[in-house]
Amino acid sequence: MPIKNVFLPLVGQPRGPALAAIEKCVAVAADLGARITALAVEEDVFVRPKVVLPSDAESVEATGGREVSDMQQLLNAFTNAAARANIRAQSRSAKVPTDQIAAILAEHARFSDLTLVPVRSHDSRTERIVETFLFESGRPLLLCPEDRVEELRPEFENVVVAWDHSARAARAVGDALPILQSASSVRVVTVAEDNTEAITQSGTSLVHHLREHGIYASFETVKGGGSSIGKVLGTWAQSHKIDAIVMGAYHHSRLNEIVWGGVTKTVIGQPPCWVMISH
Repeated sequence: MPIKNVFLPLVGQPRGPALAAIEKCVAVAADLGARITALAVEEDVFVRPKVVLPSDAESVEATGGREVSDMQQLLNAFTNAAARANIRAQSRSAKVPTDQIAAILAEHARFSDLTLVPVRSHDSRTERIVETFLFESGRPLLLCPEDRVEELRPEFENVVVAWDHSARAARAVGDALPILQSASSVRVVTVAEDNTEAITQSGTSLVHHLREHGIYASFETVKGGGSSIGKVLGTWAQSHKIDAIVMGAYHHSRLNEIVWGGVTKTVIGQPPCWVMISH
């Protein structure tokens, strides 16, 4: 099924990388031929009125009496990017309690085919939002690393599937079929120290499955060399000029606490490129 409707949450401060990530996410939606919906949220907290001193009166008058909020700046960046891309777009905004931001965003994401998430490296709030999206929206995510945004292309020509033979990885492949079908090169990669018969058989079976969908992929194994799988995938993707990684999310839930597997934690904390992730 093609990707026709994408969702873009807008949260946080309008820093340069964040604004550039909005631009790239809109470009991806345009390349997919999809409609994009943005929801900008900010914390609904009480702010004491500022006391304006006489010396400040002139500057207040020059700015029209108030500053443009972070939320409005993010919305403006989205609106301008959508206009430049000539894409079908709509936007909304809301003030919500801090502890409800992630859940409200995830609820809106249920009505899309794909959610685009700008990711600030090793940011705890971003990680909480991504966690909530994965386990409460029921939809796949496409992570956009803000610290690498200038390197990213909106077209996914070279895509790698991080294959670990699991149900979550299979779900990710199914969600990513429209992207895999439009790619010029698809590689299935398993990180393992030894290329066993079971590993080869699983990877080859996935390649055969993809071929039924018109996707001609290759399979290979990559040795970890003592490094974590997440770091190996990131280094491999960068050295092979990969545009996007497709992978499943791993987690272990106990007493309502989410404990990420090493690969997922590494990738969410600092995506090496575009990462399409499902659970």
